[in-house]
Amino acid sequence: MQAQPFTPDSATYESRMDWFGKAKLGIFIHWGIYAVKGVSESWSFYNNYLPYGEYMKQCEGFTASRYDPKAWVDLIKESGAQYTVITTKHHDGVALWDTKAGSLSTKKSTPARRDLITPFAKEVRKAGLKLGLYYSLVDWSNENYPNKTKTEQRYKDDPARWNKFVKFNFAQLSELSNQFNPDLYWFDGDWEQTAEAWHSADIIKMLRAKNPNVVVNSRIQGYGDYATPEVGIPVSRPKDKYWELCMTINDSWGYQPTDLEFKSPYMLLRTFVDCLSMGGNLLLDFGPREDGTIPQQEVDVLKEFGRWIRKHREAVYDTRAGIGAECFQGYTTLNKAGDVLYLYLPYKPNGKIEVKGLLNKVHRAWVVGSGQTLNYQLYNHAYWSSTPGNLYIDVPDEVLDPQITVIALLLDGPARIYKGAGQVVTAN
Repeated sequence: MQAQPFTPDSATYESRMDWFGKAKLGIFIHWGIYAVKGVSESWSFYNNYLPYGEYMKQCEGFTASRYDPKAWVDLIKESGAQYTVITTKHHDGVALWDTKAGSLSTKKSTPARRDLITPFAKEVRKAGLKLGLYYSLVDWSNENYPNKTKTEQRYKDDPARWNKFVKFNFAQLSELSNQFNPDLYWFDGDWEQTAEAWHSADIIKMLRAKNPNVVVNSRIQGYGDYATPEVGIPVSRPKDKYWELCMTINDSWGYQPTDLEFKSPYMLLRTFVDCLSMGGNLLLDFGPREDGTIPQQEVDVLKEFGRWIRKHREAVYDTRAGIGAECFQGYTTLNKAGDVLYLYLPYKPNGKIEVKGLLNKVHRAWVVGSGQTLNYQLYNHAYWSSTPGNLYIDVPDEVLDPQITVIALLLDGPARIYKGAGQVVTAN
């Protein structure tokens, strides 16, 4: 019996997605031999920017000599993230654990001479975080995989060789499940083959035989649990109930010393609250150097995330999508009950801030993090009209956060928003 794609309204689906929906922030780690020369991970040889042999020669320089998994996990925990996803194998086929299924690994093929995933996984568990493993379905180095580069194919139609590769994939995934029992699998590369060719249903069946609650991202041809948009924030909320934006701190996933386009903490926190406002998560990536050290700019970003999230914790983890961009010039979320409205200000207000369309009575307004109460007033609401007025809130300069200020409104019940023409939407 084959596994079936998830049913979004099933009890088992909702149960296994519960932690993911509450997590809000995850940290992605792209680490591999590509950090030696600081080139694009796998794509640099696939797109013929670098000869395959030269790319793979980086194995000789990958030492992990200053790798400190506890320091990594301490930083991840400090950032406020609730889960982390690390590359176990990118498209180049170099495994970061001691795989017995193949010959390419940091243990067998590099001066690091060890399994790098096991100590990291142990520290993640100690810290009480959820463990996610990135795994590339494609393997452009494997002799039985049809594609090597965008211009070079090993074969086009050879079922016997393809079946050998499928068995290889299953063997590596079985190792990962049995050794690490992750909470999440983050697949990549599924676009090169069909679900039937990958045996996606059987992969899910195997993984859930080990852990019925394991969460799987969307990149497995229709058998994933949540959507995985990349780099650019969605203009509108994805249709999937659960989703996660994966984004880099600069413009590269792995370490590239020439890429100095680091986004500021403000830019990334603004992206984060944009995700929150649409009910999604942010999976924020850093790329360590080959020796295992992390660029200071990326450390600084994660530490500032930690400061901001500690201050605004109530407006992060227990929130859901807000009331809509047409109601407020900024971002919004609601608490689970729907009776606390959070307003995120990514700017210094030039006067009072305004909320439109809110039918609820406001009992109290305060600054999240300090608890300071704020003055507010309702204008343009006639007692004889069913349409709401305009709520204006005073936000003095002294309460502003250096990055993004958060204001909370306690309502008289679940938020009710007037959409015009008598239409009312209630948060429930």
